[in-house]
Amino acid sequence: MSDIYYSDFQLEEDTEYFLYIGELKNYGLNIFLAEALSKNLSRKFDFIAIVPDIFEQYNYKNLIAINPLVNNYAREYGVNFARRVSAGKFMSCVAENRQIKGLVQKLLKRQDSLYIYMYESKPEMTLDAIEGVSILGPDSKIAFKLNSKIYQYTNLEEFLPIVEFDICNGLNELIKTTDKLWLKWEEGIFVSQEYSAAGVNSIIAHSTQDIINKFNGQDETYLISRYIPHIYDPTVLGVVANENDVYIAGVADQRIEEGTRFTGSTFPSLLDKETISILKKCTRVAGKWLAREGYRGIFGCDFLVDFNGNVMFLEVNARKQGTTLEFCCTLENSLPQGAPILPELEYYAVTQNRFPVDIIEMEKNPKNLHWGTYNYKLSSSVRTNGYIPQNSQEREAFGKVSNNNLKKDFLILEHTGSDFIVAEGSFLGRIVALGHDHSSVLQGISQGRKTIELTLGENVIL
Repeated sequence: MSDIYYSDFQLEEDTEYFLYIGELKNYGLNIFLAEALSKNLSRKFDFIAIVPDIFEQYNYKNLIAINPLVNNYAREYGVNFARRVSAGKFMSCVAENRQIKGLVQKLLKRQDSLYIYMYESKPEMTLDAIEGVSILGPDSKIAFKLNSKIYQYTNLEEFLPIVEFDICNGLNELIKTTDKLWLKWEEGIFVSQEYSAAGVNSIIAHSTQDIINKFNGQDETYLISRYIPHIYDPTVLGVVANENDVYIAGVADQRIEEGTRFTGSTFPSLLDKETISILKKCTRVAGKWLAREGYRGIFGCDFLVDFNGNVMFLEVNARKQGTTLEFCCTLENSLPQGAPILPELEYYAVTQNRFPVDIIEMEKNPKNLHWGTYNYKLSSSVRTNGYIPQNSQEREAFGKVSNNNLKKDFLILEHTGSDFIVAEGSFLGRIVALGHDHSSVLQGISQGRKTIELTLGENVIL
C-alpha cells in the first residue's frame, strides 16, 4: 500500500518547481525561497511540499502528505490516526516512494534541473542521486557530522565558553562516571545522547535512578555536562557562506520546560545589549568553525546565561531553527524593501559560497515587533473532539502587526483536526502570537493554548 496519505498539486505552464521535503510548520519558508529564485534566476518558480503531517484537512496548495506509520495504526485502531515520524524515517520513505520518483522524473522532463529544499539535510534523502537533482542546502554528510554534540564540544571548547563536560561510551560507563560526579556537580548533570533535538534524548539527572529511568537499555554514546541553574536560554539564528561571511538574523529566548523540553521562543530577547552582543560574537565564532568544516547554509546556536550574566555555549544546530520562518517575517518587515533574507542568503551560500552584495543585518527592532511561538506537544495520547480551521496566513499577520493595522494577534497553525487519535509526542498544533510588547505575546500564547485545549477529548492508551 502507498504511504501517500494526501496528494493535491497542479503544475502551471512556464513555471519551474522545487520540492520541499520536511514538516508542514516550515511551509511558509518555501514562499520566500520561490520569490528569491524567481528574482535571481529571472524565471518563475513555485514549489511542491512533501510533508509527514497527518491532518483532517489541508488548506495548502501543492501538497503531498506521506507518513509510513499511519496506515498500520489506522488499521489497528480503525480511526483517523496521527503520529510523528522521525526525520530520517520520513526522508527514507520519500526517497524510496515510487510515486515521488515518478514526480521527480515528470518535473525533470519540464525543466533542466530540480532543487530539493529541506528543513534539515539528512543522509537518508537520496533523490539527489538522480541526474539533474540537487540539494539546495547544506551537504547532508557534513551536517550529520556537525550535529554530533560530542564533535561540537571536543572541537569548540578552545574557542567558546563551554561548561565542564565528559563523554561516556555506553550506559555502564555513563553510570560509573556520573557516580563520581554527583557531589561535585551538585546542581545536577545534563545527560544527552550524541544526537538529540528539542530535549527528546536528554535529561537533567539528579540521581543514578533518573539515568536508568530515561536510558535503560540504550547503549549509546553520551555527553554529560555540569548543569548550571539559569533563567535565560537564548538562541541565535545565522547563515554561513564562508569563513569570513557569517550573517546573524537575530536573538530570541527559548522556552525550556521540565529542564530540557523545548516548547517555543520569544523575540526580542529580554537580555541586555551587552549580553546580546556577546551571543552574536560567539555565534560568529561557531559559524566560522562550521565554514571551516565545509558547512554552508542556515544554522542556529543555543546558549544559557547564568545568574551572574555569564554566557555558556550549549550546542550548534547545523540546520534551520524553529524560529527560521518567524525571523524571515521579521526581517521582511524590518529591513529596507528588497533586502535579501534567509532563504535567499542560503541559496547564495550553498551555490556560490558567498552572500549577495546588498546584505544588511537587523541591528535594531524598527517596528517594535514582538512575537512568540508555542509548540503544543502532547504528553499522552488523546482523541480529539474538535478542530481549529487551517490558517496559513502567518506572513500576512506579521505584516499587519508591523504596520500597526493590528495591535496584536495570535494564530493557531497546523491543528490536526477532529476525531483523530493523536499519539504521545506529536504536535496537536502550533501557536504564533504577535504584538508590540512582551505581555501581548504572552497573552496570545495563553489564549491559543486554551483554545487548543478545548479540542482535547479523552486520553487513549496505545
